[in-house]
Amino acid sequence: MSNKTLSNADIKHLKGIGHHLNPVVIIGGNGLTDTVIEEIARALNDHELIKVKIPAGSKDEREAVAEQIAEATGSTLINSIGRVVLLLRENPEANPKLSNLVRFG
Repeated sequence: MSNKTLSNADIKHLKGIGHHLNPVVIIGGNGLTDTVIEEIARALNDHELIKVKIPAGSKDEREAVAEQIAEATGSTLINSIGRVVLLLRENPEANPKLSNLVRFG
């Protein structure tokens, strides 16, 4: 599954996996800091598919934060519901014991 060629079936499958995940990073009051970006990037390396809880705000503000995260980490925004975003960045060398794509795929 390349980031550019996600079909509707791929997205539906990823959403199904994501449904069972808990957010691995929660962005606090300081917002999107370099440290938070690094932590999200590390989590993507380990797990490939992750949920991130973003700060409260208007729908437009939440969408902007989600897009900033995806751009800063080189990931694909799969889904966004309320304050939770689902991100994908495939790692061909991911640890099968940590990768949500391998464990739940």
